[in-house]
Amino acid sequence: MRMLFVMLLAIPALAEEPSANSEFTRGDALLKKRDNAGAVKAFTASIALEPKLMAAYDRRGDANLKLGLFKDSIADFDTFLEANPKFAPEHWRRGIALYYAERYKDGVKQFETHKTVNPQDVENAVWHYLCNVKVIGKDKAMKELIDVTQDSRVPMAEIQKLYAGKLKPEDVLAAAEKVNAKSEAGTEARFYANLYVALWYEAEGDAKKVREHLTSAVEKYEISHYMWDVGNSHLIGLKAKK
Repeated sequence: MRMLFVMLLAIPALAEEPSANSEFTRGDALLKKRDNAGAVKAFTASIALEPKLMAAYDRRGDANLKLGLFKDSIADFDTFLEANPKFAPEHWRRGIALYYAERYKDGVKQFETHKTVNPQDVENAVWHYLCNVKVIGKDKAMKELIDVTQDSRVPMAEIQKLYAGKLKPEDVLAAAEKVNAKSEAGTEARFYANLYVALWYEAEGDAKKVREHLTSAVEKYEISHYMWDVGNSHLIGLKAKK
């Protein structure tokens, strides 16, 4: 009877042994909490238990990108895409990692590919430009700016015109300021305005303005979207260099 009792006690413990799926689920939950280091550990554990769980590589790539580990991020994304090449055009996140890893030619290709599935996205046009500036220079990159006319998010139309050389940074910021500051849309508008103004200044070589607007985007206008994590990673990198 005692041995049976001990065995019964052991059953829940056996049931709680981690599995590839449970570690993946834990990693996903940690990503949502912005515990990116914890997420990397969980996804790594998931992969150790099931190396063919390709989604774990993709999600670990996200966590690594948000930690500023861009080469690791690209390696994870590439492993995922080798097994799932049909998702390559959708993978704008890989393009961002390529930009920060200074693989600009590859970044240009990634964002050109993304255009085939998402042609009306100002953000894709911007990241394509940011990579292309490093490859062919500002003037040629501006001529090759992906034309986007149907992105209705505020202030994407103004951001497109900024990168096309038709508006100034203050015009982008002013457009965002017209949205109710107390609303979620207002916070998002101000975040994106400051983020993409900061990145525009980065292409212009104005480090002071980059830091100013990136700090505003990340510290004043936190949003739940992936791009906040990108901006945060960028800002952490800038602060580490000081």
